[in-house]
Amino acid sequence: MRTTITATIMVWAVAACLAQAEESIQQQQVLDDAVVTATRPAAGPVNAATLKPAEIAAKRPAVSDTTQLLGDVPGVSIYSAGGVSGLPVIHGLPDDRIRIKVDGMDLVSACANHMNSPLSYISPANVGSLTVFPGISPVSLGGDSIGGAIIVTSREPRFAGNGEHLLTTGELGAFYRSNGDAFGANLSATVASENTSIGYNGSVAQSGNYKAASDFKPGVLATGTVDGDHWIAGDEVGSSSYRAENHQLGVALRHDNHLLGLNFGYQHIPYQGFPNQRMDMTLNESFQGNLKYTGNFLWGTLEARFYDEHTRHSMNFADDKQYYYGSAATFIAPGMPMETEGNNLGTVLKADIMLSERDLLRVGTEYQRYRLNDWWPPSPSVLPAGYTTGGMAPNTFKNINDGQRDRLALFAEWEAQWNPEWLTLFGVRGEWVEMNTGPVQGYNDGSAYNGAPLYPVTTFNALDHHRSDYNGDLTALVRYTPNALWSFETGYAIKSRSPNLYERYAWSSNRMAMEMVNFAGDGNYYIGNLDLKPEVAHTISATADWHDAARERWGLKITPYYTYVQDYIDARRCPTGVCGTSAAVQSSLTATSGFVYLQFVNQSAQLYGVDVSGAVPVVSTDDYGKVTATGVFSYVRGTNETTGDNLYNIMPPNAKLALIHKIWGWTTTAEGEFVADKTEVSQVRDELKTGGYSLFNLRSSYEWKYARLDVGITNLFDRFYNLPLGGVYTGQGATMSGTAIPANIPVPGMGRSFYAGLTAKF
Repeated sequence: MRTTITATIMVWAVAACLAQAEESIQQQQVLDDAVVTATRPAAGPVNAATLKPAEIAAKRPAVSDTTQLLGDVPGVSIYSAGGVSGLPVIHGLPDDRIRIKVDGMDLVSACANHMNSPLSYISPANVGSLTVFPGISPVSLGGDSIGGAIIVTSREPRFAGNGEHLLTTGELGAFYRSNGDAFGANLSATVASENTSIGYNGSVAQSGNYKAASDFKPGVLATGTVDGDHWIAGDEVGSSSYRAENHQLGVALRHDNHLLGLNFGYQHIPYQGFPNQRMDMTLNESFQGNLKYTGNFLWGTLEARFYDEHTRHSMNFADDKQYYYGSAATFIAPGMPMETEGNNLGTVLKADIMLSERDLLRVGTEYQRYRLNDWWPPSPSVLPAGYTTGGMAPNTFKNINDGQRDRLALFAEWEAQWNPEWLTLFGVRGEWVEMNTGPVQGYNDGSAYNGAPLYPVTTFNALDHHRSDYNGDLTALVRYTPNALWSFETGYAIKSRSPNLYERYAWSSNRMAMEMVNFAGDGNYYIGNLDLKPEVAHTISATADWHDAARERWGLKITPYYTYVQDYIDARRCPTGVCGTSAAVQSSLTATSGFVYLQFVNQSAQLYGVDVSGAVPVVSTDDYGKVTATGVFSYVRGTNETTGDNLYNIMPPNAKLALIHKIWGWTTTAEGEFVADKTEVSQVRDELKTGGYSLFNLRSSYEWKYARLDVGITNLFDRFYNLPLGGVYTGQGATMSGTAIPANIPVPGMGRSFYAGLTAKF
């Protein structure tokens, strides 16, 4: 029924837009040449989505996770994780498969659970611009990815105007959200002359556990936790609380056509719960230095960047999770500490060279040096009589020891504007990826935590860990723009991605160790594979875009796409030759429910789908303002061509429809979200199905010259639903026992929440 309604609405929107297109072409045919020749199309696919400043400002009071800003972008979905650490997905390809640049830095998750995802390092309050390149992205935007690119930049430095002695400006904001008692504040301030700018941006966000719309499990008394006993209600999503602080200090100097900027960033997250992981983040500290130069010359532009980022990350059981020793569960362990340290250094040098009025050449080189150490100190051993440490002592367990992942890339890209109607873009990129690790160590000299039978410590350490990948990317794109109201683009791309350090080097086949290597949120147990090859994706897509000449009143965009991935890194049930011959491992080979032993493996996959987005005016009067209807529809299908299985965590068909009313300083939006049942699930992972749902949201804002007020209600009718990409609920109880508490249920979505935000400029 929902599918029929959605299809009807989209067909109506197509018909309305095409009718307006025909009328507009007739009315504006005289202006076509002037409009097209006056502006050269920007590089990149026409289906790239750039969030406008007004769109970002409207979302800030409602979210603390920058990934959530992407919720309305066609083709983008989100793996649920912690409250500020969602993982973006483009056309079914998530996380590491997407090139994510934050202020030009290629950030890396320094965690076996990817708790510190790249977009978690910039708060929504500091986002100045955000652009998504789905599927086919120019090679100049980066490599080592197959799913597209997300480019995020913080607020640009401001300078005093000509003749202005000193510019002092800033912004102060605060928000509150009722579900979870979430609150936060942000401050930005700038002091600048004509050629020097000093700016600060800071934010803090905090929330308790959020509540679903109804009970999805029994209430329980959590005992022996960090802060003592407390009640977890039946509708409370355990381990969903968080606190995050982000600070950035920047200095910028400009002279004529040259700009030099230096930013220092610091993040402090003292805690962040993860309802689909067996551990929680108990600390994340990041220090960033980012130096950038840009210069405009007669021949074009030059950009150079150097960045250095250091992350210190800790995991353990937070308030809602415990580790039980003994079958009677009469004692709760004091903790199971896990530590990670990542060092990320990179340089970028690239130039845009105007060869002629027609031809633009982009050339550049990038280098990234990444180091990772992942170690687990012995679990505290002060235990009651009759209990042992369970094998987690006396040594420090070394999961990734001196992990190395270095990338060196060269690229060239030729953009040609042949005439006002035709544009081509062709780019090639070569990338060398070198990886290695040092010797590892188990908790003790026995085999229980030393990865028998495939990788006992002595065997793993004796192997050659060094791997070198030579990857090549290619992008070919053609755009046809016959007039100011219509454009068409088609393209083909070859993109490559090498495995991450955990996919290649996670070595232990002990269940507890395998539980800790899980960035899928499915509760399963994973071991690495030294023989993994890089993924190679072949993507074709086409985009048809109809719109009014100013791109402000109406538009319709349709993008079908297809991707075939050679050596796709999926998972197989871990064979006894890798994970041992225990009854649990042998049972896992044929299990159809519960948690299973898995190994990363190369297979083949295909993904295909379509994105549709549009807007059409409904009412426009001087007395009652303007009402615009908008819609977004996304469909993606992913299959493993080697096994015939479905790919994991593929978003079911979904749509968003909204009515937006603007009058005077008010902007009010009534929005509906519609998601179909998720029935095409991964059998190898025993992925859970979720039901379809519809949600309704209201939001309104009023903007003065120096202030802005936002209010809204999400999930207006308090509908209960499960998150299609939320994974398995492991938010409370004895999460290391091998079963979820309660067993095998999805993570539910948030119930009704009221929010308000106030921003003042000075």
